[in-house]
Amino acid sequence: MIRLLALAFIVSIPLLTGCGSNTSDPDPWTGLPDWTEATHGNSTAPDFEAVFPEDAVQRIDIVIDESDWQAMLDDMTAKYGPFGQGGGPPPPDVDNPIWVSGSLFHEGIEWYHVGVRFKGNSSLYSAWRGHVMKLPFKLDFDQFEDEWPDITNQRFYGFKQLSLSNGFKDPSLMREHVAAGIFREAGLAVAHTVPCRVFVDHGEGAEYFGLYTLVEVVDDTLTETQFAEGGNLYKPEGLGASFSDGSFNENYFEKKSNESTSDWSDIQTIFETLHASNRQSDPEAWREGLESVFDMDGFIRWLAVNTLIQNWDSYGRMTQNYYLYHDPADDRITWIPWDLNESLSVGPADNHAIALDLSDVEYAWPLINYIVEDASAEDENDYWDRYLARIEEVAHGAFAPERMIPIYEAMHALIAPYVVGDEGEREGFTFLQFDSDFLTEPATLSLHVQGRYDLAIELLGSY
Repeated sequence: MIRLLALAFIVSIPLLTGCGSNTSDPDPWTGLPDWTEATHGNSTAPDFEAVFPEDAVQRIDIVIDESDWQAMLDDMTAKYGPFGQGGGPPPPDVDNPIWVSGSLFHEGIEWYHVGVRFKGNSSLYSAWRGHVMKLPFKLDFDQFEDEWPDITNQRFYGFKQLSLSNGFKDPSLMREHVAAGIFREAGLAVAHTVPCRVFVDHGEGAEYFGLYTLVEVVDDTLTETQFAEGGNLYKPEGLGASFSDGSFNENYFEKKSNESTSDWSDIQTIFETLHASNRQSDPEAWREGLESVFDMDGFIRWLAVNTLIQNWDSYGRMTQNYYLYHDPADDRITWIPWDLNESLSVGPADNHAIALDLSDVEYAWPLINYIVEDASAEDENDYWDRYLARIEEVAHGAFAPERMIPIYEAMHALIAPYVVGDEGEREGFTFLQFDSDFLTEPATLSLHVQGRYDLAIELLGSY
């Protein structure tokens, strides 16, 4: 049953003054009437049921001062050119968009001076240049705590940051959410997601910006709830993110934790062991060395899911869209998938998803290529055998047609009222050209999962 989390729009409270910025005040929150420790405090564990409820469409209202909104647009124009100009590749090495302070409302409760900015790469640039105001956002609930000490360590039900993805190149508007569920069902650490209606008031009342996907931020709560805390978290991007021999450079591995420590030795060790001279002469010793520093079984599990569901915008085709976490629990680095809006499809003709048998993976992607080469090992514990085992497991489990087709149909029914119809997305705030682009997606996705299952059975039967 569709549960609309309705919210009557509330006028933004003026900037707070004299409301107890002295932290020694026994009641420093007297000027923030909606503040409770459960909803705003940082002593409560992340409440996943409140933020990522199953079978519900969240609603979030963001209120931004008119001048701040204009500053955001001016900053985008300076970085990407005029809104709606169209054409051309995005400029290289553009800084993140600016932060501004805004109010956020959810279920009648306000969060104060929340950091709001646009975020993303192609999803942001393409929307901006394509005259689509459905821009992706990032939220940081204590971004402005220095300016407003009363919001020090403000959280949203235990979350410091959240992302709002805009469904770029996804006419179903469910791929990111559904794909994350497949990875999680297959036993991988992955960000939580939920569909979310976003309204923005930037001076003229609340406007419906469209149906987004609310996404957990990896360097906020994912590592602290799914791993041991304190390890290095990296967001790789660029040449070195391929792990090709000789490509290591710390600039390709942006630190998202422990930033003040200039030590990338854990990443360097993976390069050294991956490309060790004993890989072909003594594959058993090579695997033992690699697995002592890198969760290879987790990577193979990710590879099986990613390849079976078809996610072209990831490792094997693109040097981006994954995280690495050095888990103190076992002193190994593990692989975390990210940015799944273009999954569950073959991808563009000039850069399509890799083949299920990995036969078209080029040598520049050694984490995959060496799995294929390891099939020649004489023992029965080689990586290729593990890959096939995971394909079989996922094809009959997390990505089985009998599981996925009802999920597609149920999710489509849940979000449809907020995509098409009277309460649906509006011209200028949607990537959909026609309602039919959205309405035919359950059938498209159902045919896709059945075809991938058939291909998996064919592959397994040939070995």
